[in-house]
Amino acid sequence: MRSFRTELENPIVEKDILDLEQKIHAFKNQKIDEEKFRSLRLARGVYGQRQPGVQMIRIKLPLGKFTAQQLIRMAAVSDEFASGNLHITTRQDIQLHYVPLDRTPELWAELEQDKITLREACGNTVRNVTASIYSGIDPKEAFDLTPYAQAFFEYFLRNPICQEMGRKFKVAFSSAADDQAMTFIHDLGFIPKIQNGKRGFRVLLGGGIGSQPMAANEVYNFLEAHRIIPFSEAVIRVFDRYGERNRRNKARLKFLIKEIGLETFLEKVKKEEKALERTSYPIEVTERVLKSPLYSENKTPKIDDPNYENWKKTNLYPQKQAGYFAVGVPVEVGNFSSQKARQLAEIILQFTRDDNRFSYGQSVLLRDVKEEHLPSLYLALKAIGLDRIGFQRINDIVACPGTDTCNLGIASSMGLAKVLQEIIEKDYPALIQNHNIDIKISGCMNACGQHTLANIGFQGMTVKSNGKIAPATQILLGGGILGNGTGRFADKVLKVPSKRTPSVLRWILEDYQDHRQKEEDFNAYYDRKTKDYFYQNLKHYSNVDDLTPDDFIDWGVKEKYEKAIGIGECAGVTIDLVQTLLFDAKEALEWAIEAHQEQRFSDAIYHAYNARVRGAKALLTKSNAKINSHVSIIDAFDLEHPDYAQENGMTFKDAILEMKEEKPTASFAKTYVEQTHPLLLWIENHCHVEVE
Repeated sequence: MRSFRTELENPIVEKDILDLEQKIHAFKNQKIDEEKFRSLRLARGVYGQRQPGVQMIRIKLPLGKFTAQQLIRMAAVSDEFASGNLHITTRQDIQLHYVPLDRTPELWAELEQDKITLREACGNTVRNVTASIYSGIDPKEAFDLTPYAQAFFEYFLRNPICQEMGRKFKVAFSSAADDQAMTFIHDLGFIPKIQNGKRGFRVLLGGGIGSQPMAANEVYNFLEAHRIIPFSEAVIRVFDRYGERNRRNKARLKFLIKEIGLETFLEKVKKEEKALERTSYPIEVTERVLKSPLYSENKTPKIDDPNYENWKKTNLYPQKQAGYFAVGVPVEVGNFSSQKARQLAEIILQFTRDDNRFSYGQSVLLRDVKEEHLPSLYLALKAIGLDRIGFQRINDIVACPGTDTCNLGIASSMGLAKVLQEIIEKDYPALIQNHNIDIKISGCMNACGQHTLANIGFQGMTVKSNGKIAPATQILLGGGILGNGTGRFADKVLKVPSKRTPSVLRWILEDYQDHRQKEEDFNAYYDRKTKDYFYQNLKHYSNVDDLTPDDFIDWGVKEKYEKAIGIGECAGVTIDLVQTLLFDAKEALEWAIEAHQEQRFSDAIYHAYNARVRGAKALLTKSNAKINSHVSIIDAFDLEHPDYAQENGMTFKDAILEMKEEKPTASFAKTYVEQTHPLLLWIENHCHVEVE
C-alpha cells in the first residue's frame, strides 16, 4: 500500500487519518479480521459498496452547510479519487462512490484542507447533525439554531461516549414549529422556543423510521439552551450502556425506550447526569452577518423566458432579512457532476458567499441572494442547466441510491425516480405550481429515502410470477409532517410490479385532480377517500399472472432482474472474537491514559469504562451469559466469575459503575484509569489468550 503523510494544522485530525492508514495496512496483512476492520472504517466514513473492491465515502457536513471553496474541494476529490459525481443524501451529507480502499486516507487528508471531515459519518456513532435549511433566515423561527446545532456536532465528534454504540444515533434541529427537519423521526430532536425571555428548545426523544417507524416522545416542552448538550450526553450514555448490541433490528433507541418504558429511561438519564463533567454547557452565540456579494450590475437584465415566473413561484423563499431571498436548486435524485459543482461554486461566489445548505430533500439551497440579483442569478443557473422549477415540490423526488451502489438495495430507486419526474414535468405541470406533494422512494425497507414519510411513497420489493422473481414497488400513501414535532407515517396500500408504478402514479394524480375538494391538500383527500378506496381502484395493477419480459428488468438497467443483497453496513457490526475484544480493550486503555495525560478527565474515564466492558465481554463470550448490552455484560460478569470479587474485595459491577457516581475529577480519573490495567490483566489470564 502506498503510504502518504499529511501536513494538516490539526494534529487530532492528522492522527485520525494516519490511524486509518495503519488500520488498512493491518487489515491487508491479516492482523485485523474483516469484521473488526469493517467497524473501524465505518466510523471513519468508509462504507462498503455493492460493487466489489471499491468503497462509498460519506462526507459529514453538519446542518448540510457548505462554502463555495468546500464545494470546489469536494469536486476535485471526486475527480481524483472517485467517479466524478457528488450525491446529496437525505441527511445533508455528500457521498462519493467507487473509491479504492487504499486511497481513502489520502482522500480524507485532501478534504481536511478545507475543514471537511469523514469522522463518524457511518457506523454506530452520532451521525451527521441535520437541521432546517432555513435556520437563520426563517421568518417563523424564535432564534437562529445554527450555533447550537454546530456546537452539538462539535461536542460529540470524537467523543468517547459515542464511538461504538449498539446502533447509530440521529439528531435533528428544526427552525420552527412547522418542523421541516422532521424532529419526530429522530433519536433526539430540538425545536427552538423562547420562554420568559430565555432561549431554549422543545425536546423530542426516541423517534425513528425503518421497517418499524415510531414517533418521538416529547420529553421537554422547554429546556434551556445551556442544558441541551448535558441532557443529550446523559441520553447517549444510557443508550450506550443499556442498548441492544446483538440484534441489529432491535438496537435503536426507540426499541430500548419501548422495552423499559419512557419513564424508566428518563430516570436513568437523570441519574446519569450526576456524573457529568458539566450540567450546564453555555453556547456562544454570534448573530449572522450578511456579507456583500461580489456580483454587481449597472442594469437589471430583462428576461424573455416564460419559465422565469414559474421559477420564482416554486423556487424562492423570502428571508426574514428584508430584501433577501433563499433560492432552491433542485438536483435530480441528488446527483450532480464535479463539473457542475464547480460551476455552481462560481455562481455561489458571485451571488451568495458562504452560507449555503444541502437539503434533506437532496437538493441545494442558496441563501442571502439580493432581490435585485434574482434575474441575473436565474440566467446564471440556466446557463449551467440548474434552472429547473419545483424546489421541494412533487417533481423534486427523493430517492436513495438503491441497487445502483447500496449493498441492501432491492430495487432501482433512482431509475424509478427519473421516470416519475419526467412524467410529472411533462403531464402534470399544474401540480408542480399549485400543490405541495412529496414523493419519496427507498430501495429497501430501511427507509433511507424516507418513503414512510411521503404523501406518496414507494419502497423497492420483489414479486414472484411462475417461479421467477421480478422487481416490485410497495405503494404507500398519506405520510407527512404535521408540525410541532409530530407527523404521520404512510399506510401500505398494495404492492405492484415495478414497471407498473408510473401507471399507478398517474391514476393517483389524476384522481386527486378530478376529485379533490376546494383547498384540500393531498393527505386530507386521502383521508376522506380512505385507504380502501385506493386499494380497490389500484388492485388490478398488482396482478402477476400476465407479466411481460420487460417486467423482469428493473428501471435504468438492461439485464434481467436478480435479487442480490449484500451485507448491510448502515449500523456497523457486532464483534465477538475474544482476541479482537481484548485488542479493543487494550486500545481503549491506551486512549484513556492519553486522555488523562492531556487532562481530558471525562474522556479518560469513559475510555477506561469501555476498556473494562470490552474485556469483560471477551471473557464472557464463550459462556452462556447474556451479553447483548453493556448492562447485561456488567450483570453477568459477577455471576459467571464470583472469584473476581473474592480476590479483589469489590464486585466488578461496583467497580466499573463508580464512574456513574463520581464527578470526573483529576483524582478520580487517575484512580479509575490506573485500576483498569490490573483488571484487564486478570481477564486476560482467565481468557488464556495472550495479547501483545
